[in-house]
Amino acid sequence: MVRKKVAIIGSGFSGLSAACFMAKAGWDVSVIEKHAIPGGRARKMEAEGFTFDMGPSWYWMPDVFERFFNHFGHTVSDYYSLSRLNPSYRVYWTAGGVDIPADYTELQQLFENIEPGSANKLDAFLKEAEYKYKTGIQKLVLKPGLSIAEFIEWDVIAGIFRLDLFGSMKKHVASYFKDERLRELMEFPVLFLGALPQNTPALYSLMNYADMIGGTWFPKGGMYSVVEGMFRLAKELGVEFHFNENVVQLQVKGKLVERLITERGEYEADVVIGSADYHHIESQLLDVQYRSYNEKYWESRVMAPGCLIYYVGLNKKLKNIKHHMLFFDASFKDHAEKIYTTKEWPEEPLFYVSVTSSTELSLAPAGCENLFFLVPVAPGLENDDEQLREHYFTKIVSRMEKHIGQSITEHIIYKKTYANSNFVNDYNSFKGNAYGLANTLSQTAILKPSIKSRKVKNLYYTGQLTVPGPGIPPSLISGEVVAKQVIKDWR
Repeated sequence: MVRKKVAIIGSGFSGLSAACFMAKAGWDVSVIEKHAIPGGRARKMEAEGFTFDMGPSWYWMPDVFERFFNHFGHTVSDYYSLSRLNPSYRVYWTAGGVDIPADYTELQQLFENIEPGSANKLDAFLKEAEYKYKTGIQKLVLKPGLSIAEFIEWDVIAGIFRLDLFGSMKKHVASYFKDERLRELMEFPVLFLGALPQNTPALYSLMNYADMIGGTWFPKGGMYSVVEGMFRLAKELGVEFHFNENVVQLQVKGKLVERLITERGEYEADVVIGSADYHHIESQLLDVQYRSYNEKYWESRVMAPGCLIYYVGLNKKLKNIKHHMLFFDASFKDHAEKIYTTKEWPEEPLFYVSVTSSTELSLAPAGCENLFFLVPVAPGLENDDEQLREHYFTKIVSRMEKHIGQSITEHIIYKKTYANSNFVNDYNSFKGNAYGLANTLSQTAILKPSIKSRKVKNLYYTGQLTVPGPGIPPSLISGEVVAKQVIKDWR
């Protein structure tokens, strides 16, 4: 019996996930990757003894990762080791830093210290968030989003109001907490990953459950260890990888992709799964008559933020720092409006710093520190030249130095910048976005770009621009969802 062939474009998390599920089902799987290593936006960079995760740095929802490996008769620990961070992260407001403890009793006390009576409110808030998280993972995100009929299940319908699809995250948080710091703490996951809190369904308080109950974890070796684990699993399942090979065209004949053309060769496959940027595949690899969505459609989409990133190596160790640090010592509201409303460069940005070498010394040379700075910015911004990047770097580093009371600038021995134009060049990212579509109600489930091409029968999509959405856990699920749909359609 001749095995069916599937070609997968891109080896990010969704592509690796889809590859594993397709191989398990007995398909002949080829993954074509533009870069020299797997991982897509989650690649790693090694320079002058420093190791940097280039993209994702937060490990939330460990149950989703465990569930993925369990599908193949394995556990996470077969491929990489995890440790829970405590504190989960530190938040700096104008008055100083506050550690967010991993221990729930300590977290309750922190809330109570900031706002008397808020510990009980946190209990109630997270009870609702738990329902959303468990219902979301078990009932919603595993759907292919092809028809409203998928969601007509009695327990989902019965709990529709508890899911808070029609209320906003901002109002939901405000109904529990009055102190502005607590509100910002509860709103930050959606702000960094999707949309303004007032435009994000309160369903996404499930992210607070993932944060405060599920915990913040760190895979030994960095986030790229997850990529390496999935890559190893895929190889064990028989997946073939073709690196340094850029796809330039999908040749369609009779409503079927007949062959996939790269800069180095050609591939024939029964099915093609696009894990690269959805818009790029549609607008650059397909002739116009085979595109499901036109440019007007794409321009009408609300995008999640882009990123201004700095990879920095210091020739000294820093004192009293944490693995994850959020700097909210500027106006939360003003920066959010610059990202989502006026869509311009912020004046005084919020920013995030990850120091993986504070947890694992081997990720930097002896006596050194690696720092990852990230400023969320509006997608589509232009003129992100080195002068502008240096302007923002000076701003955020001076603020960090003030908070930690230590010099950073004079100890820099390595620095690389990365912004919207790099996302476009390296990942063909639509408008240089870093996270995909914003998590608005009008871009949820069946209202996202479809996992199935409307014009080409054997072309499917996975990743952050389709269901279920942005983030590593959703990308793992996206690969599973599309693989199951392909297997169903082509059995």
